Amino acid sequence: MKREQLGSRLGFILLSAGCAIGIGNVWKFPYLVGENGGAIFVLFYLLFLAVLGVPIMTMEFAIGRAAQKSPVKMYQELEPKGSKWHLHGIPALIGNYLLMMFYTVVTGWMIHYFVFSVQGQFRNASTDVIKNMYDGMLASPFSMMIFTAIGIMIAVAAGLSGLQKGIERVTKYMMLALLAIILVLAVNSCLLPGAKEGLAFYLIPDLHSVEQAGGIGKVIVNAMNQSFFTLSIGIGSMAIFGSYLKKDRSLLGEATTIACLDTFVALSAGLIIFPAIFTYGLKPDSGPSLIFITLPNIFANMPLGQLWGSLFFVFMSFAALSTLLAVFENIVACWMDFGFSRTKATLINGVLLFALSMPCILGYNVWKGFSPFGGTSTVQNLEDFLVSQILLPLGSLMFVLFCTSRYGWGFEKFKAEANLGKGLKVKNWMRGYMTYVLPLIIAVLFVIGIVDTFI
Repeated sequence: MKREQLGSRLGFILLSAGCAIGIGNVWKFPYLVGENGGAIFVLFYLLFLAVLGVPIMTMEFAIGRAAQKSPVKMYQELEPKGSKWHLHGIPALIGNYLLMMFYTVVTGWMIHYFVFSVQGQFRNASTDVIKNMYDGMLASPFSMMIFTAIGIMIAVAAGLSGLQKGIERVTKYMMLALLAIILVLAVNSCLLPGAKEGLAFYLIPDLHSVEQAGGIGKVIVNAMNQSFFTLSIGIGSMAIFGSYLKKDRSLLGEATTIACLDTFVALSAGLIIFPAIFTYGLKPDSGPSLIFITLPNIFANMPLGQLWGSLFFVFMSFAALSTLLAVFENIVACWMDFGFSRTKATLINGVLLFALSMPCILGYNVWKGFSPFGGTSTVQNLEDFLVSQILLPLGSLMFVLFCTSRYGWGFEKFKAEANLGKGLKVKNWMRGYMTYVLPLIIAVLFVIGIVDTFI
């Protein structure tokens, strides 16, 4: 069966960027900036994005484009005879399922909050009322099931329409709308009375803020982790779009473009959030509740708050849905490589993902007593740990070793594939860094993640 291809370069860039752009950019990045001293965290994040994220994404694209297969089959096309690299295909697919087990639920939260905002439920609401809305959403498994199902049905509908007419077209319009909404929200926030203080915290490095955040070492490690995980690399999510890509553009250039777009969204989310926080005298280090409690408090009190709140949560919903559609396509493509039709693979996985989302949903209410890491940890924390701290770093390490080792595909074959077409090229001088330094950094990140969790 002939491999499907994307209709345009813009479609590829927006679809790949959509996979990378998600909750990590617009939810996790701003609250990590707030918790880690502001501007210095941002500087280290940008540095590590360039030296970690872009090279690994280039490798993942190259494997996918050269193999013309999904993650479960791509190694077989490229690996030396008798080697076992292909065993990574199954953990990569499992990683996509694990990610979707909680990502579908969080996407449902964003859609739910958009509905809250459109209905005007934040208007003139007190802090306690807004907190009770958040707690009430988590306490209601039925409500979460409804909104989780809405997100999954959108992905299924796009998947049934095919790659170009469904996934590519829907993501293209959604991403262009997302970028337009970002600009409108950022301009509005930067015109607020407290914007100057918020922008200073966000853009001007302050060593005192770093000391309050726990020291420069902690800030560097957190920035390294965020830059590594923001691009969704390590479980084949990018390899699948490489397999749909023509050979007229070099892959380092495409990876750089997508990383820049991903970074633009993350930085813009900060431009939206921090001026508003400082204008209304709230704390920037309020953690994960920043989006669901702190910001609705702001929208409840600002002029035209219902409009800005609705725009913000439709932006959040688009960011979440863009990743949901992209990872869902990766799963469907794996099933198609096992011989299923697109229609069967899409419908089966729509039902399967709804069932797999149940542990995350029930972990906030019916199974609330189960705390895998103690304290207030939930099923979602366990699922996120398995993806973020285990499968993403180890998967990325596999991709790097496969592309640089003479026992794998090898650097010369990787470079030849990556350099096909116009754009930035992989240079010979990068070989030492990619072969020796990059794997070491990934291994250190993996160990730090495990140590931070259990010690």
